[in-house]
Amino acid sequence: MTHYPRLRTLLFSVFLCLFPIVSQLAQAAEDTRPRIGLVLSGGGARGAAHVGVLKVLEEMRVPIDAVAGTSMGAVVGGLYASGMSAADIEELISSLNWQDAFQDRPPRAQLGFRRKQDDRNFLVRYSLGVREDGFVLPRGLVQGQKLEQVLRNSTLPVADVQDFDQLPIPFRAVATDLETGEAVLMRSGDLVTAMRSSMSAPGVFSPAPREGRLLVDGGLVENLPIDAARQMNVDVLIVVDVSFPLYARDELSSPLEVTNQAFAILIRARTLEQRAKLLPSDLVIEPPLGRFPSIDFSRVPQALRAGELAARQDKAKLAALALDEAGYREYLAARRPRNNALPVIQFVRPASDSQEYKELVAATMNDLAGKPLDKEKVQRKLSSLYALDLFESIDYALIEENGQAGLELTLRRKSWGPNYVRVGLNLEDDFEGGNRYNVALRFIRTELNKLGAEWLTDLQIGDNPKVFTEFYQPISLFSRYFVAPRLEFQEHSVNLLEGEHRIAEYRVRTLDGGLDVGREFSNWGELRFGLRRGSARSHVLIGDPDLPSERSNRGGMFARFTYDKLDSIFFPRRGQQLELEWRGERTNMGGDQNFDAYSASWLIARSLERHTLIFWTDMGTTVDNLATPENFFSLGGFFNLSGLPPGYLAAPHYGIARLLYYRKIGRGGSGVLDLPAYAGVSIEAGNAWFDRGDMSFGDLRKDGSLFFGVDTPLGPVYLATGFDQSGDKAFYLFLGRTF
Repeated sequence: MTHYPRLRTLLFSVFLCLFPIVSQLAQAAEDTRPRIGLVLSGGGARGAAHVGVLKVLEEMRVPIDAVAGTSMGAVVGGLYASGMSAADIEELISSLNWQDAFQDRPPRAQLGFRRKQDDRNFLVRYSLGVREDGFVLPRGLVQGQKLEQVLRNSTLPVADVQDFDQLPIPFRAVATDLETGEAVLMRSGDLVTAMRSSMSAPGVFSPAPREGRLLVDGGLVENLPIDAARQMNVDVLIVVDVSFPLYARDELSSPLEVTNQAFAILIRARTLEQRAKLLPSDLVIEPPLGRFPSIDFSRVPQALRAGELAARQDKAKLAALALDEAGYREYLAARRPRNNALPVIQFVRPASDSQEYKELVAATMNDLAGKPLDKEKVQRKLSSLYALDLFESIDYALIEENGQAGLELTLRRKSWGPNYVRVGLNLEDDFEGGNRYNVALRFIRTELNKLGAEWLTDLQIGDNPKVFTEFYQPISLFSRYFVAPRLEFQEHSVNLLEGEHRIAEYRVRTLDGGLDVGREFSNWGELRFGLRRGSARSHVLIGDPDLPSERSNRGGMFARFTYDKLDSIFFPRRGQQLELEWRGERTNMGGDQNFDAYSASWLIARSLERHTLIFWTDMGTTVDNLATPENFFSLGGFFNLSGLPPGYLAAPHYGIARLLYYRKIGRGGSGVLDLPAYAGVSIEAGNAWFDRGDMSFGDLRKDGSLFFGVDTPLGPVYLATGFDQSGDKAFYLFLGRTF
């Protein structure tokens, strides 16, 4: 009997030792659910099918315990891992203007005022870098600024998460090291830069710098990251493969298709290697996308439906992985929630690699401090900085330091800057042997000092040769006042009429130097005053050689106000543009005569869907009827009395009003590579007069035109015919700015 207490003590001790093990075994027996990993492949626009699959998974209550993605799969996977639902992601990608997202340059309405003025010299939209060893191209057609900010705003609730295992769903993304060719598995750091790096298709997106590496699309090395997902402690994989299929032999009919096929073969070989590692318990979903183009983001809804269709076809297999309603609620509750509370920003500063822009950041962003984070306001300020056209990308991160939340900005100067050249081209052919052309180069040296000074030089050859240079010096970062010394030489032709007949053509040369001061108003306007001193010479180019030639000295003042809120200088659809100018010649400032010249131009555009209506008027007058050719205003040419030859009318006074209608036709502008096209008509009334007393509405010439135009990367191209009230007609093949 004396041994029983010892036996009871021994049994109790054994029970205490075995209880945790027994409890774990009981729990394991109760919870037999396998951990499920989701693998999302790359595929560009085809990757929208991933969202359709996610919708079905949520509908069937299939839990996802880990996500691994490449390229577009990394974007969709990263958004889902951040806590967004499939419906949230569908709304985001369906509402996103993909064409705009793939155009880094801000809309013209948001550009800085000086960059808007670049468009007025028929310059193409794109700039090349200039260095001592030659021209430098951007490393990608798209820098990804807009798309990166869309991702930044969408994932802001998890901005403080640096370990991707701590996201609502653990996440991995794959990119390629452009220098070594190695696969880079991203499991920590900034979520947005991970997604952005993974989808940086070479040649399309610029490479993304991240943690000391230069990264491009992960699809080059691992388009289907099965190994990455398997390493995340999962039991079953659901693999969604939207890879582009190979072309058949009869479809390989162009160099582009052959090149695409070569890339597809390389990607497919690696994809097949990964798929060979799948287990019988894994599930592969292949949405029926056929030849759906990887670049056609206008068809996102179709890709979504294809993903849903494919997932529903595997409904029976998915049902085996599904939870009941109670179990799915527990799964959702156990996920780490998104922190939707926006912090109070206590400080704003540049990142360590952006310290050279410390003053610029302070001048632009410091008023955010001490206030709750306002995403829209932050984006507006970033857009205003990006509109300076100095940076390849501008991004921000939420950080915490000493218990305080702050914003840290990273500003990356353009890799092909800070000196640039833009090209301009203007061609006009009347199909009767008459043609005119101008070719221009604009050199811009930026960031000459901390205040943002720049030196601009224009060189132009052709019918209107021109040399222009200006040094633009802001007074400070905190004000919009500036000083701008300038020098300009140019030539142009002026016709002299007698009745309806041209009796001479004068060639006019002017040389002017001056000093301007002024102030910019936000990004929409400028008020400028200046002093001018120079000379002018006009001589008979065609006509009676006994007609007088003129030489004169020029000197005086000018004032100009410019308002510019047009959305496009090529085919405006909304906004206004107004310019008012006064020029006063004075003998006490070096001029040969005293006179005043006034000019005004106003354009207003309004659109409804595809239809656009424009009212546009110009006028000018010279006091005292000064009749020297270098001071004449001219009319004639496309949209300037379209039935008359260019420059046909010239006199000290002029006026013209136009009413234009055009309609956007075809699918232009709805896809990434499409070019917008327009068909339209113009009604024009105007004239030029030697005597102000002759100016009257009854003396206006009535003209019009029918035109077809295409907005190309080189500028607008028009095919048009013009009509004059006298019965004259003109035909145009026109390349260059008209508005």
